Amino acid sequence: MEIAIIAHDLKKELMTQFCIAYCGILSKHNLCATNITAKYISEATGLEIEKLLSGVQGGKQQIASRIACNEIDVLLYFKDTRPNAEVDDVETELLRLCDLYNVPVATNIATAEVIVTALDRGDLDWREIYNPRSGYNLKLRASNRKD
Repeated sequence: MEIAIIAHDLKKELMTQFCIAYCGILSKHNLCATNITAKYISEATGLEIEKLLSGVQGGKQQIASRIACNEIDVLLYFKDTRPNAEVDDVETELLRLCDLYNVPVATNIATAEVIVTALDRGDLDWREIYNPRSGYNLKLRASNRKD
């Protein structure tokens, strides 16, 4: 599965701790994250993570475009929860795209735990068929070319 990770500056440590706790499950999947979040997580866990641009430099837009192209199966997005936190247009679009393309999204640690444990149990295996870049579909296309 393709898992995208974003964490606001105030949530980077929490996301890192989450990834340490679920390193065994996350290591079985392809991960991408905004640059600084990816750096924190990979240094703490040793997980291989594709580093995108930082969030403010376009990393959130990169993830949004991958969701729009159905290339992301799960989004873990620990966002700013302060009462006066601004909600930017990119954040709104990210969440809208997740709804549009049926991408499970977690915006807090409780939901992230539910999604990651469901992922480990196989509850999200339907995404392997739904996602054209999934290992399932890539194998299917490769076998069809041989025929």
